[in-house]
Amino acid sequence: MFQPSQHDVRRFFCETYARLRQGMPLDPMQAKAATWVDAHPEYHDDLSDLEAALAAVYTVEEGRTNPFLHLSMHLSIDEQCAIDQPTGIRQAVELLARRRGSLHDAHHEVMECLGEMIWASQRSGLPPDGHAYLDAVRRRATR
Repeated sequence: MFQPSQHDVRRFFCETYARLRQGMPLDPMQAKAATWVDAHPEYHDDLSDLEAALAAVYTVEEGRTNPFLHLSMHLSIDEQCAIDQPTGIRQAVELLARRRGSLHDAHHEVMECLGEMIWASQRSGLPPDGHAYLDAVRRRATR
């Protein structure tokens, strides 16, 4: 299993943004990432300076979203939907997107569910509960 470091992730998004700006070809994963990078112009300054990106620290106290975590979560949700893992997530995200009128808005809601699942797993010391995650997304999609 591929487990990129924090710096690997930041390099990936910065390189993707640089290639996007320069009109250079993107590999398939960069092409997926570019969709979300384009959807978040508020992160473009963060992505335009690799050295600053590698040195940046994002704390809750600053009240600032970590753009690399946010974009990574978009990619994670894309991949979950592509392989439908956990089973049913694709349908739940599609339904939520239809109800919200936006895949982007749906992703942001799914991120909250994903973050809650990860937080609960870390807090309890148990593996992530994919069923609880899927149920949380389905609840949002059906209300």
